[in-house]
Amino acid sequence: MKITMLSTILLSIFTIASCNSSSTQQTIMTEEKIPAGLKTDTATFATGCFWCTEAIFQELKGVLKVTSGYSGGTVSNPSYEQVCSGTTGHAECEQIIYDPKLISFDELLEVFWESHDPTSLNRQGNDEGTQYRSAIFYHDAGQKEKAEQYKKKLDQSGAYDKPIVTEITAFTKFYPAENYHQDYFRLHGSQPYCTFVIRPKVEKFEKVFKDKLKISK
Repeated sequence: MKITMLSTILLSIFTIASCNSSSTQQTIMTEEKIPAGLKTDTATFATGCFWCTEAIFQELKGVLKVTSGYSGGTVSNPSYEQVCSGTTGHAECEQIIYDPKLISFDELLEVFWESHDPTSLNRQGNDEGTQYRSAIFYHDAGQKEKAEQYKKKLDQSGAYDKPIVTEITAFTKFYPAENYHQDYFRLHGSQPYCTFVIRPKVEKFEKVFKDKLKISK
């Protein structure tokens, strides 16, 4: 489907969900500086390869920290090799710490739906396996309700040619990935995978969500 059509649908859903909320202008902080005592919230999303997801959510205003890792599985402290085997049940995902006064869970969901194909079962592009599934690991009843609401409305709207297969399940445990997976696009932007796979996704995201970026493009 075309980007403009999906963006319009997502905007209408977001407007309904957030019409009673107010916005607060505050100083934007980098993810390296989270003041002690600041009230933050957490979101955990899986959209395929976590290198791509990390690079996108790091750019959002109000997002304070993004950590690549694994969630939704049955093995404690899994390694990347174990997760890639598809035997642990984990999904590659991002743990996102954000300031709810600067960005809402609704807005994060908007980016989540736009930044991958939620109709592709256990696959994103050439990455195939349950570890690449689309998933929202909700942290409370409010997140669950909003995620299910978005999914239902997107399906009803005909935004996609196929039904959404995104898993919406309760968060249990998050395991940070190995250090070499963190800040991958920032540190390895010239590598072929970053150039030909991640960069086009990031550039598409920047065009659609230019008003939500920490730095104007």
